[in-house]
Amino acid sequence: MGKGSAFKAFGQLFRGYWNSEHKWKARGLLAFVIGLNFFDVYLLVQINSWYNEFYNALQQYRAGDFWPLVGEFTALAMLHIVIAVYAIYLRQAVQIKWRTWLTDKYLSRWLKRQVYYRLQVQNSDTDNPDQRISEDINQFVNLSLQLLIGFLKQLTTLAAFGVVLWNLSGAFTVELGSREFVIYGYMFWFSLFYSGGGTLCAHLVGRKLIGLNFEQQRFEADFRFNMMRMRENSESIAFYGGEYAENKGFHERFAQVISNFWQLMKQTKILNFYVNGYAQLAVIVPLILAAPQYFAGAIALGGLMQTVSAFGRVQDALSYFVESYDTIAQLAAVVKRLSSFTEHMEMAEMVESGIVRQEESSRDLSIEDLRVQLPDARILLDKCTLTLPAGSRVLVTGSSGCGKSTLLRTLSGIWPYGQGKLSLRQGSRLLFLPQRPYLPLGSLRRALYYPGTVGQEDRLQAVLQRVGLEKFINRLDEIDDWSRILSLGEQQRLAFARVLLTKPDWVFLDEATSALDEPREAELYQMLKEELPDMGIVSVGHRSTLFAQHQQELRLAGDGTWQLRNI
Repeated sequence: MGKGSAFKAFGQLFRGYWNSEHKWKARGLLAFVIGLNFFDVYLLVQINSWYNEFYNALQQYRAGDFWPLVGEFTALAMLHIVIAVYAIYLRQAVQIKWRTWLTDKYLSRWLKRQVYYRLQVQNSDTDNPDQRISEDINQFVNLSLQLLIGFLKQLTTLAAFGVVLWNLSGAFTVELGSREFVIYGYMFWFSLFYSGGGTLCAHLVGRKLIGLNFEQQRFEADFRFNMMRMRENSESIAFYGGEYAENKGFHERFAQVISNFWQLMKQTKILNFYVNGYAQLAVIVPLILAAPQYFAGAIALGGLMQTVSAFGRVQDALSYFVESYDTIAQLAAVVKRLSSFTEHMEMAEMVESGIVRQEESSRDLSIEDLRVQLPDARILLDKCTLTLPAGSRVLVTGSSGCGKSTLLRTLSGIWPYGQGKLSLRQGSRLLFLPQRPYLPLGSLRRALYYPGTVGQEDRLQAVLQRVGLEKFINRLDEIDDWSRILSLGEQQRLAFARVLLTKPDWVFLDEATSALDEPREAELYQMLKEELPDMGIVSVGHRSTLFAQHQQELRLAGDGTWQLRNI
């Protein structure tokens, strides 16, 4: 990412919240935080002036001024503490509000139109979207506020203490041959050139940190995701005895984490050598510059200490980018990841499905000139036109990879690589059951009604008994990871319970009984016929026993051709 595109990406991410429906409250709170920081700078100027009075009193042995000056410092210090604490507290309040808004926008966009699914279908190189939303947004908001408020505070510090330092520096005379040159505010100019050179050198030394921080986050996320996949598939791995293979995979990914971290450490070490050397040199420089005036009697001890303090404040302000370079590098890496994620979501949104949904008065399901293909343009089904009357029971068959499941994805609207026309009655409800049902975290009751809301309490127990899950009636409100507790067969029976609870007009079953024995499979299909006789059923499966549960067979060849026959 070039500098221009990086600034553009930062601007796009930054300005959204501040131009949103919450802009006036957000801007007002941010302005108040900035105002507190400006007032804090004013207090620092007062403390700087106090140095002059206090050290002059010490030099002149004015014992009567000692305790009043200590009291004055105590009041200034206490006020400074209160202002500094509330400046940070309210900045964090801005951070929470901004992060909440930005997270909501990204979640809405990620979930809208199945973008989360399309990113996988399109083989997008976006890695770990969950980390982008949970961690990168938080870092972006935190680092942006930290750098913005810090920059404004240091800019104000530079203006305030620059004037103080200019006045304290006086004039410095340089003799070159027979000519004399007078430099006014020489300490200010020296500080300016010193910091400018330091900033340039810090960029040259630390610029590699941006790419290394980006890679470190990616490798860490890959390592964490690999362990998460093992936890989700622990039973399969245990059956295979795949501990050695998994351990090898863990070490390979962890080796990437460590290798990149070593590079990050080496680059950070070089930057830290420079930054610490630069900071330590700045401690002695103002004493060296002010010493001639002090020993000449032009300034007192208080003036010397005030000059050193003012020089330090100006130096800190001018050195802000040197000391914040690592933070800037982290922000640049975060902006790069978030802008890449945003770009991939935009690409996923641009892929339009060619399926035209048309509302009809008939309860039949009609398909006209349907084409289903893969992302590489290979055609699985072509010129498919058929009408399925309400209550039809159709079995989709064919060899593995011929496009049976992809056909169901196309009809559901989540597969973007399809064309044709789908006609349904207005308000028709469709329900799709995959081979492994999804069970959300929470109670079993919530899992039964997913994705809808809980309702129809009087039917729930009867439905569980109908599908053979009556032993879980007393555990409906127990919150747990039910995908871990229930076997795959029990999960598939729970999916059939969802059908009875939602009563769709058409249900599409993708290997939805693969984990059930044949008698249980026949029992569940018979249950659907009895309970929902007008509901259409479209099933994908390989078992020969499924033919007895359906009226027609739609056989796919996988090369675009198809055949519909009566069973």
